[in-house]
Amino acid sequence: MFRHGSVDNEGMAGENVEDLVMAKAKAMTKSAIAAAMAEKMDVTKKEANEFLLAVAELAYKEAKNGFTIPGIGKLVLVNRKARMGRNPQTGEAIKIPAKKVVKFRVAKAAKDAILGAPAKKATRKKKK
Repeated sequence: MFRHGSVDNEGMAGENVEDLVMAKAKAMTKSAIAAAMAEKMDVTKKEANEFLLAVAELAYKEAKNGFTIPGIGKLVLVNRKARMGRNPQTGEAIKIPAKKVVKFRVAKAAKDAILGAPAKKATRKKKK
């Protein structure tokens, strides 16, 4: 199991990754992700970090065509149409120009793993 080498301000040296994530409720840092991956894949932290950088670089390059990480989600480029909006301070109508935005669509597998599988609705059979 991965061991955290430094002592943080709460004195959690020697805890495993799962305990650190659950105890602090903070997002994992890039170095923590690389360390956990290195332990899981039995490679060095440097190699795991290079892998993360390579995946990010590939995602940036391919996002315009859609970039999917199986079981996690998909980066997609969406074209937004021009529209009319309102200035909230003055109420004045303003034109919002068309633009491109990047969205991340979370995979169903990730939603189910994080939130738990949705409860299935009970169906009743009709009486004749």
